[in-house]
Amino acid sequence: MENQVENLSEKGFVPTILLCFFFGVFGVHRFYVGKIGTGILMLLTFGGFGFWSLYDFIMIVIGKFTDSNGAVIKNS
Repeated sequence: MENQVENLSEKGFVPTILLCFFFGVFGVHRFYVGKIGTGILMLLTFGGFGFWSLYDFIMIVIGKFTDSNGAVIKNS
C-alpha cells in the first residue's frame, strides 16, 4: 500500500468551523479559505437554503473540507 503525505492547509480548523457554524448560510467560511466563487454562490442562495452549509459543516468536522489550493483543513 502506498504511503501518502496529506497536504494540510495553513487555514485554521477552529476559525473555519466557527465561521461555518455562525455564518454558514452567507458562505463566510468559503471566503475565509479562498473559495470566492462558491462563497458568492452561497451568499446568493443562503447556503443552498441551508443544505449546502450543513454539508460543509459536516465535511469540516470529519476533516474532508479543503481550501482553494486543495489542502485539507484538519484539527491537528
